[in-house]
Amino acid sequence: MNIDNIIYNIAVWSLPVLFAITIHEVAHGWVASKLGDQTAKMLGRLTLNPFKHIDPIGTVVVPLAMVLLQTGFVFGWAKPVPVNMRNLNSPRKDMAIVAAAGPISNLIMAVFWVFVFKLGSSVITDPNIAKGIMAMGQAGIMINLILFVFNLLPIPPLDGSKVLSAIVPPSVSAMMDKIEPYGLFIVIGLLYFGVLNAIISPVLDFFLKTIGSLFF
Repeated sequence: MNIDNIIYNIAVWSLPVLFAITIHEVAHGWVASKLGDQTAKMLGRLTLNPFKHIDPIGTVVVPLAMVLLQTGFVFGWAKPVPVNMRNLNSPRKDMAIVAAAGPISNLIMAVFWVFVFKLGSSVITDPNIAKGIMAMGQAGIMINLILFVFNLLPIPPLDGSKVLSAIVPPSVSAMMDKIEPYGLFIVIGLLYFGVLNAIISPVLDFFLKTIGSLFF
């Protein structure tokens, strides 16, 4: 394993990963505050300071391991921003909006990193700096699209399950709540058996091609 390559990959992926997961969580809290719940605001979580959102495993260990193992892509998570449904103006509907805010922020950030990539490819004249900026732009596009697609899966406690919970009958929603404590194990199992990759890859390819056709 080439140590220079490892250091380069860490340098390229660190900033995109930190911004992706930090802004994702801030988006949840910010939208919740607009819809009546000030819990995240009172706890100081409506900040872009990544140290307020870092989860040692999800923000550091998992992304770093994926970089070191050279998996070709990276994902991770931050400490969830607390939201008290009872404070929301319309709990079920507003919770779905709060949940959707995170993935939508990742989609917006993916577009932002497109312009970072274009900055490196067409504005920066130094070839070494341009290469680094373009690589970081590509990493930003990838991590944010992965988080966008992954978090919309209807598996508790992912954001997609909370959006779905607002649509299905209350009895189904209650059943999903019972599954939530086992959600991480379900995700790991799907990942291990390749099911998750089979689901995410076609959707990810679609968004990559769509962004490519719109901006390149």
